[in-house]
Order: sequence, then structure tokens, then C-alpha cells
Amino acid sequence: MGRRGDELREHMLWAATEVFLEVGFERASMDVIAARAETTKRTLYSHFESKENLFFAVIELVRGLVLNRLKYPQDYSQDPIEAVTLFCARYIEILRYEPAVQMCRVSISEAARFPQGAAQHFDALFTEAHSRLSNFLQKTLGLTDSIGDETAWKLLGQLLYPGLLRSLFGVNELAKSYNPDEKVFDVDLPPIRKAVEDMFESLPKR
Repeated sequence: MGRRGDELREHMLWAATEVFLEVGFERASMDVIAARAETTKRTLYSHFESKENLFFAVIELVRGLVLNRLKYPQDYSQDPIEAVTLFCARYIEILRYEPAVQMCRVSISEAARFPQGAAQHFDALFTEAHSRLSNFLQKTLGLTDSIGDETAWKLLGQLLYPGLLRSLFGVNELAKSYNPDEKVFDVDLPPIRKAVEDMFESLPKR
């Protein structure tokens, strides 16, 4: 029996994601996406009335994947420094994974055409990650909203620059595989832990 309903929709979304990442929005065609999903173009249009709507749905799919895999600092450890270290390590892993970088490039290239979609993608990759870290720092360390926000941005900026830009511009080699198991981290943890420890040390004592 063939796929139906939500299962079919999700399958078509994954196929569309592959095509968009391979050739970008402009060169992607509904014919190719339908063929990749092993369905008809008519069926594809019955779920997504346009290529634009399909693109927005792919962004929403990616958003959910990123945030589900990132989780929250408190999910990693009861120790605040270790929790923030591992949260940031997972974040860096996600942002150096080849499909994640490819999706960033597609969103940036289509930002003028689809500012709403680019904003949603930015929210998933940066705003929400910052918010989760800031809220953790506020609740755990008793920081004010403004200090928590500022501290989170400084730490993430320090850890992501220039690595993220080097990845976006193809200077750094991208990760071809990714294990979302929270106990496995394919990054250099000591420098991350040192940056987190320095950040904690610089904060006003309660």
C-alpha cells in the first residue's frame, strides 16, 4: 500500500528538501520533486498549492529538526557550566552539518524573494538558540533579562565566529554525517568549556 495522508506529506517534504538543497529554489521544479518523492505532480500540488508554499513548509520542517535536536541547556547536565558547554557544542555541531549549511545558503539566496521564510529560518537557527541559552542563564544564575540576553549573544558570537562564516563560504570542511545522540559530540570540547567558564567567571556574583 502506498503512502497516504501525513506520511505522504512528510515524504514529499523530505524529497523537496533534498532537491532544494541540491539545486536551490529557482532551479528546483515540481516535476523533479514529484519524481523524487515517487508520486505525481498532481498529488504534490494537492498538498502544496505552489512551489513557494512547499519551500515555506520545508523551512518549517528544518526548523523543527534543528530545535528538537538542539534541546535546552538543562537537558544536558545538572551542572550549569557543563549544561551550557554541551548545549553550545551541540549547537556548533548542527551549524557545521552540511545540509544545515546548504539550507542557510538557500535561505540567504532567497531572502529578498521570501523575507518571511528567511526570517523563520533565522529564528530557528539563531534567535531561538539565543533565547534558550539566555533563559537558562537568567533562571540558573539569577541574571536580569538584559544581562542574560547580552551574555548569551556574546558567548554564541564568540563561539560561532569565524567558524560559521568560514563554513558558509566553503572555507571549512563540512560534516557529512551527524549523530543527534546527546552523549556524542564531534567537536573540540575544551575550548568551548573554557569560553563558558570564562563567561561564568565574568558575571556579577549573586
